[in-house]
Amino acid sequence: MLKIKKISEVLGKKVFTDEGNFFGEIEEVNLVNNKIESWRIRLKSGLNNVFSGARGVIIPHNYVRSIGDVFVISQTAVPAQSNEEMPEFA
Repeated sequence: MLKIKKISEVLGKKVFTDEGNFFGEIEEVNLVNNKIESWRIRLKSGLNNVFSGARGVIIPHNYVRSIGDVFVISQTAVPAQSNEEMPEFA
């Protein structure tokens, strides 16, 4: 059975990649015609250097793999710089 969540319940949830790396926290949802289009994620401190000083990124909803106690997003959704792999986050 699908459990429906309110958007207010997922704000602030931790976000991990499907490879298990901590990425940040849900900051905001972007809606278009009453449907979720994308999620704004506040980056974990220390990732700002990887993303040219950005404090957050927007991930399209179709890259979200799971929503529960935490968000799981596809590693392919993570913007890459110069085809470098995302560093390991402890």
